[in-house]
Order: sequence, then C-alpha cells, then structure tokens
Amino acid sequence: MQIELLLLVGAAILLSLLQLCNSSGTCSENFKCGDDAYSYPFWGNNRPSYCGISGFELNCRDSQTQIEIRNSNGFGQTYIVRNIDEANQIMTIVRSDVWNLGTECPSAFLNDTAVGDYSPFEYVSGTLNHTLFYGCPFNASYNSGWYYCNDAKNISNLYITADSVGSNKNTSECQGSILIPVRPSSVREWGSSFDIISNGFDVKYVGSYHSDCVNCTNFGGGCGNDIYNDYSNDYSFDDFYCYPAEKTRNLRRIIALVIGPISGFILVIILACVCWRRKYSSVNSIVFWKKSKNYEKVEEFLRNNGSMAPKRYTYSDITRMTDSFKDKLGQGGFGGVFKGKLLDGRLVAVKVMRESKGDGADFMNEVASISRTSHVNVVSLLGFCFDRSKRALIYEFMSNGSLEKFIYKDKPLETSSSLPWEKLYEIVVGVSRGLEYLHRGCNTRIVHFDIKPHNILLNENFCPKISDFGLAKLCSTQDSYVSMLDARGTAGYIAPEVFSRNIGVVSHKSDVYSFGMMVLEIVGGRKNINGLADRTSEIFFPHWIHTRIELKEDLGLHGITSETDAEITKKMILVGLWCIQINPFDRPSMSKVVDMLEGSLESLQIPPKAILSSSLGSQHDSSSM
Repeated sequence: MQIELLLLVGAAILLSLLQLCNSSGTCSENFKCGDDAYSYPFWGNNRPSYCGISGFELNCRDSQTQIEIRNSNGFGQTYIVRNIDEANQIMTIVRSDVWNLGTECPSAFLNDTAVGDYSPFEYVSGTLNHTLFYGCPFNASYNSGWYYCNDAKNISNLYITADSVGSNKNTSECQGSILIPVRPSSVREWGSSFDIISNGFDVKYVGSYHSDCVNCTNFGGGCGNDIYNDYSNDYSFDDFYCYPAEKTRNLRRIIALVIGPISGFILVIILACVCWRRKYSSVNSIVFWKKSKNYEKVEEFLRNNGSMAPKRYTYSDITRMTDSFKDKLGQGGFGGVFKGKLLDGRLVAVKVMRESKGDGADFMNEVASISRTSHVNVVSLLGFCFDRSKRALIYEFMSNGSLEKFIYKDKPLETSSSLPWEKLYEIVVGVSRGLEYLHRGCNTRIVHFDIKPHNILLNENFCPKISDFGLAKLCSTQDSYVSMLDARGTAGYIAPEVFSRNIGVVSHKSDVYSFGMMVLEIVGGRKNINGLADRTSEIFFPHWIHTRIELKEDLGLHGITSETDAEITKKMILVGLWCIQINPFDRPSMSKVVDMLEGSLESLQIPPKAILSSSLGSQHDSSSM
C-alpha cells in the first residue's frame, strides 16, 4: 500500500509539473490566421486541442480561416469562416464549394453539414435558403442572375434565383438544384445572387461556459478544458477549465530549467518501485487507475454479472448519443434526463447523475438492481456510463413520460387527464404486477423504496414500467425484513416503519404502503394531502374516502360514466386502503394485491381506518429523504 501511494504521489507531481510547464499561458493565446484571432471554444494551429472543444477546430489555409463540420455519418464539409462574434456566440460561414461561384464553378456540390446530428451549431433565427439550379440546357448573362461555366469538366449553366425565375426559362429542364443558407440582411443589401451566397450565413453555438470564460479572461487567464478530467479528447462545455495566466518569463525559465532534473528523479523513483514490486510481489504489473475504488466496484460488478451486465459507455458516447444534451426530458434531485439515440436508431432516455466524488455505491446499486430484472412492467436498462466522476444510465425511451402528469389537477376530485378510468385501472394492475415480480419473481428480492407516480413511466401504449432504482435494496427472498441504517424514500409515500421502527420491521411491505398511497392519489386525482381544502375532513384524502365508503355515500369522483367505472374505482380504493395499513403485517403482499385487483369487488372487505396516516401524511414535501 505504501509503494502504491508513493507511485501515485510521484505520478501526480510529475503530471502537475508537466501541466504547469506546458500549459501555463498557452490557452491565453488566440487562434490566429491572417487578421483573424479567435479564442475558446475554438482551437487549432498554435492553440492546443485542450484549449477548445471537439468540433470547434479551426484551420488556416492561404491566410483564410476554415472549419470542418461533420455529421452523424462522419462526413465532413469545409466552410470558410467570414467572422466569429464571440460575445453573441455567432459564427458566419460560407460553403467552400460555392465560395468562388462568381469566378469558377465546382466540380460537384457537397452535402451541407453545418447543422444536424452531432453538429454543435444551429441556424440563427430567420436564416433563408437560396436555390441554385445547375446543368441547365440554356445560357444567360451574369447580370440577369445567371452564370455560365464553359469548362466541360465543371457543372455548367448555373442559375441562382433572385426574386423570381424568368418566365422564359424552364428550370425543370435543369439537372438539379441545391439549397444554400444565406443571411436575411444579405438579401436586402446585395443585388447579385453570387454576392448574397459568398456573404455566408450565421450559425449559433450555445454553451454554459460563456460567463465563466469571460470571468477567466478578465483575470488574465486562458479558457480551455481540464485535460485530466476525461479519458478521451472529446471535451465538452462541462469540462471548462480556467488556466492561470503566465506570471513572468522568469518563472517559465525557472520551470524549464528544473523540470528536466525533477522529472528524471521522479521517473527513477517510479522505475525503482516498479522493479522492487516485480521482484517481491506476485503481482506482475502495476496499473495506477485500477487501484481506485470506483474502478474496482465497476469491474467487480461486471465480473459478477458476466453477459447479464448492461453495456458500458464512455462519457464521450453519452455526449454523442444525446447530441450534446440537446433535448432535456426532465430534472430531478439526482440530475437531468435527456433524450438520446443509439447507433441502431433506438430512442433512449439518458439519466445523467450530478457529479459526485463518492465511491459510486448508490449508483452501482441501481445498475446492479435493475440488471437483475426482466419484466414487462419494469423499465429496461440498456447501458450505463461510469467514467470517473461522470455517471449516467441509459434506459429504454418511454414516449408518454411519467404517470404524475396524467393524474394531478387543480380542482379537488376532478381528474384532468385524458385517461379513462379503465386505462388508469390497467396502469394500477400493471404496476402491481411489476412490484410482485420485484418481490417474488427475481432470484434476489428487490425492495424499491421509492414507488410514486413520478417513478412510473408510460410507453406509447400507456403500459406502465417501474423506474428509478437508486434507493432499492437487495435481499434474499427468504428474508422477512430489510436491514437499514437510514430512512429512504419520498415524503408522503414512506411507510411508517421506515422512519419509526417501533411500528414494525422494514420489509417488502414498505413498498406495499407506497403503492397504496399512489393508488389513492390516482383515484383522487390529487396529492393525498390537500392543505387548501375547505373542510378539515377533506385534508387527508385516504381518511375522507374511507369515511365515504363506510357510510356508502357517493364518492364524488369525476368521469364515472358506467357501472364498470364505478366498480373498478371502488376496487382501487379498497385495495389502496388495505395497502396503507399502519401495521405492516396487516397489509397484503403484492401477490395478494394482484389477486384483489383482478378478483371480484364483492370479495373485498372494507379495511380498518389507518389512524396514524393522517399525522404521517403531513409530510407532503415531494423531495426525497
């Protein structure tokens, strides 16, 4: 252990010295080409790659700034950079194949890649398209908006629309046409179509780094990316790093003089340690990063699960998969969820965790838990990313989102969702089957501990799937209780025994309680706690609806149009009330819940009123504990 620590310290010192020597002040230098000078996120020539972002590399050819923009298929096109407005993050570019259209014709036209999949740019609002016809069987003069190429090797007889196509010209006889983006201001200012095209068009790039970069440069620093924060060179805006300004020339001279001897000394120590380790240890090789706890946990998980383990992705894969996190689906305490696409075309939901410095136990717990499942009512985990501090989960995409947006509304006892009662009943039955599977269908029992509408996802057919296993616990199917050191779950759905062990032991029955609270919220179309209710008896919905059931009063639920609706709503109410019994032993198992939901209404008895629920229900904060 001491040898490993010495090696790590030596490597860290060496890397720090190299970084100090090589990068201090480097990112303060702009990319230069002729009269052009551009900074972060652009890089190229004298500006190293870690001073910018992948996709923003500039080149200087014949004193002309150029950029190559690639699409999802890896095909790239070169663009001439007319100007970059760094303050507004707008770049004016021209397609290289039409750059000199007024003096020469291209041998072929290229596909436009400025905006599209994996491109970091988007058109500025108001961008127009100019149409270019080519291969036309007639001649015209330049002044009329035409240009004729006499070189048979090139595309001849070009025509670019200005205000309209001449009535004496039939463009349908031309070989084809292409659309070229142009600036609206160019159309207003220039009469010649060639001038309009050569003036280029505007694209915008967006990044959260902007204010950080301004603050960095104000203090004399250089904007770049943390070259030690990622395994690859596919840097993103999230890796922004402010390199300190170059202090003095003398400092760099001193560093240059001492870095050689110090580096050599450190390398000698490292080599000596390696030789000693090889001689006296059965371990034949030393790999520094394999000693991290995070790495060991991932490798242990992959070994234990073998072919059953989901696919592992790098953070660069996640960035490309989500098109640089372009389409955000939702936000939670864990981080954000983004829409993505796999290489085979499948849509996915990518859950990106907040950056954490922990050992990743909770994260790998979720991966391990859901990897053991395969059920129509449990969301499928397709992959994960554990790239140092970068962590993400890749789930199957659920087009209808989460359940809560279909059940809550503003007015009490009136459902605002477009889902009929029969569909809501099917959703409840589906969730009960999913929970039954987690409790009994797996080789290892999984207790979810966070069943709530937000964690029930719906696919295109409104088939429910249980998601978010971050708080789940694994235990043997023979165990009657779960060992826990802390309370976990979301207030309003947590079973009483989870935070008060005097009530009973924590077990799979804790999920039954959360399920019951969720079912009653589906029926009531509201949170179980209503602090704005006019009457005290209506504050806690489970008590209010229990009283109505006992007195055989009208339930006052909106949208009940048939006997079937009335039967399934009453069945869901009775099952929900049984599930929220205070004593865990009084609650049915999920297998029994499924039987109760699919059985006859006449076989269900009215359960005792859950006395403590009213006081426990006052915890209606939706945040997780």
